[in-house]
Amino acid sequence: MGPGLQDESVVSNKIAGGRSFENAFAAVRDATGLNVEYEVASGRRIRRVYLDSAATTLRLDLVQHVLNKFQPHYSNTHSLVHFGAQISTREYQWAHEMVLSFVGADPDQYFCFFTGSGATSGLNRVARALSRKRCERAVVITTVMEHHSNDLPHRAHFPRVIHVPALKSGRSLGCVDLAQLERALEHNSDSVNYVALSGVSNVTGIVNPIYEAATIAHRYGAMIVVDAAQMAAHLPIFMSRQGHTDASIDVIVFSGHKVYAPGSPGVVVARKELFSETPPQEVGGGMVDAVWIDRYAVSERFPDREEAGTPNITGAIGLAAVLYTFQAIGMEAIANEEQGLLRYALKKLLRVPGIIIYGETDTRICQRAGTIAFNIRDMDHALVAVLLNDYFNIAVRNECFCAHPYVRELIMASLSEDADVLDNEALEKLADKQRGMVRASFGIYTTEEDIDALIEALDDISLRRDFYAAKYGRLADGSYSSREFTFDHSKVFSIKNEIDRLLCGKI
Repeated sequence: MGPGLQDESVVSNKIAGGRSFENAFAAVRDATGLNVEYEVASGRRIRRVYLDSAATTLRLDLVQHVLNKFQPHYSNTHSLVHFGAQISTREYQWAHEMVLSFVGADPDQYFCFFTGSGATSGLNRVARALSRKRCERAVVITTVMEHHSNDLPHRAHFPRVIHVPALKSGRSLGCVDLAQLERALEHNSDSVNYVALSGVSNVTGIVNPIYEAATIAHRYGAMIVVDAAQMAAHLPIFMSRQGHTDASIDVIVFSGHKVYAPGSPGVVVARKELFSETPPQEVGGGMVDAVWIDRYAVSERFPDREEAGTPNITGAIGLAAVLYTFQAIGMEAIANEEQGLLRYALKKLLRVPGIIIYGETDTRICQRAGTIAFNIRDMDHALVAVLLNDYFNIAVRNECFCAHPYVRELIMASLSEDADVLDNEALEKLADKQRGMVRASFGIYTTEEDIDALIEALDDISLRRDFYAAKYGRLADGSYSSREFTFDHSKVFSIKNEIDRLLCGKI
């Protein structure tokens, strides 16, 4: 088992209400958009295969159900004076409690607050706060694997950021190199504020050993901040565990829209001490106890002091619905289910002619979660991605996924077979020319049939590349446009058209 599952037993096969895991899992995985159909380049109208969950997940039906029930009672929070306000305030408070429970955080030590629409806002808030809280420690250690959201905020608020490499095995890269992490901490022992590490790579799905990294960071007086944007929906998280104090996580950040609740806020879970005795970074209504003409008194209550203004109440309630459901079913069981799907996908993908899969593919060596990045040799990633969409209605993502350094390192590693005939400069130029890949990412609703559809499409693209290439022209921005097929999105949906129909009485 990988880092997310170690030392934890799989939940019982029976859950709330006596339903088996299999029945409960099947009951909650339905999502809005799974059955949407589009007309593709061949003229057929077929169901979309959604393999872009690492970018954003589809909304689970259970979330929509809860929001439909809540919406008639919607009111602002920070009041208990009328019935609707009581419902909104109490449920919004419960959403915070649910987050802490979901990540195994002791409410006496930790608090959570909601911010922005993803992890980016939260990581910026954390970087600003900790640069002030521990200003004498001006170094942050992160890794080459990070999404820009877990890299650029640290660069913006600290004078020095060190990037630790990933382990290299043959022509692939694995998880973060813990030995290199410890060396960086040792060489900067009194200066490191925190280690910022992704729990799961958004490019390869490779799982990092966050608890081992936490133990090493704490040994040198540094904290650990975990970007769990790609982790929360796929693996169990434990901020603290009895008997493992050194391995506790100090701060964790994740995105509601990547946990099957689009429209939900980002989440920060942190030790209370890290945000106490420092001014809140945002001010306004709700975060003060009293205001005078010449001064104001900041509330000491968490999370109020960190959530100025009217919050995203419906988003938080939708997120809490997912977290409660997943906790009831068991994240360990959900993770194990996904591991079987990943092994199935990797086994099938490795048979596709000319396929290059990035990152360690042996899950016994390196655990993965949710994501596989690949290329077809001698084909542009942008062309492969548009063909998957236009001819097969398979939604994937391509390019560098807001992780430019990591993508470049992965491509360089895959080119190592050319190292004997090319010097470093030539290799770098070749890597830059090929920079980018295709990413297929899975959700709780992904099935083996979806994987089979992807494999069938890639087989066809690889074997008939000349046929497809002749139908497309490359644009100045690097994307591809069909010479024969166009998709007019406004015929499917546009805000203006929907309102016009409503005003004309056609709805």
